Amino acid sequence: MAFDYSQYGGILVARQDKILTITLNAPETLNAFTGPMHTSMSRIWDDVNDDPDVHVVVLTGAGRAFSAGGNVIAMQKKIDDPGAWEAGMPEARRIVFRMLECDKPIIARVNGHAVGLGATIALLCDIVIAADHAKIGDPHVSAGLIGFARAKEYLFTGDLMTAAEAERIGLINHVVPADQLDEKVYGLARRLAGGAMRSIRWTKQAINIPLRQLAHSMMDLSLSLETQSNLSKDHQEAVWAFAQKRRPNFTGH
Repeated sequence: MAFDYSQYGGILVARQDKILTITLNAPETLNAFTGPMHTSMSRIWDDVNDDPDVHVVVLTGAGRAFSAGGNVIAMQKKIDDPGAWEAGMPEARRIVFRMLECDKPIIARVNGHAVGLGATIALLCDIVIAADHAKIGDPHVSAGLIGFARAKEYLFTGDLMTAAEAERIGLINHVVPADQLDEKVYGLARRLAGGAMRSIRWTKQAINIPLRQLAHSMMDLSLSLETQSNLSKDHQEAVWAFAQKRRPNFTGH
């Protein structure tokens, strides 16, 4: 059975030998998530998991960023129409669960900034390799991946973390100069693709058990709180400020 990845919008999919490269493809907006991209990322992992011709996945972004995360225009639409926000919640849940359930190794090729949902997607991968100019940051970054005090500081401030700092604290695996990124990523991908695939997949299944348990224990509350924040005055102010290229004036409401 041949798997058809052309059905997935907002992304590019290329196969070389046993390595499948998935590229978030909206470079003009730094790969901020579009509706089709969000849908594709929620559904493609079932095919990846079942495709016998895929041993390893490389996930990356087109152009100069991995992903800027949420699309500001879409954010305003979801403020104006809360039903549109709620419709995206099942997809958001599937993105997290399906990436953790997919037993093929997923390598994040972080070619530039990974922010917001982009950071979440990158850090859900099994191995993260970043170019040295990349930064990572987001209010969605899981506190379970680094020390809680350090995580809270970044979560509360929204500061971006340099790739070097992320490597130092063990949040990502490797940082390399941009011109060496492909060599590092695909060298490792080829090594894994030529490895004992059943053992690698079973190892991932076992290691991901606590991550899947954590995700299930937190997901519903997290999405509920995010839904409430979508309706807050501060969120509307943040969207307006971004569109007007000014600093937001938060009031705590």
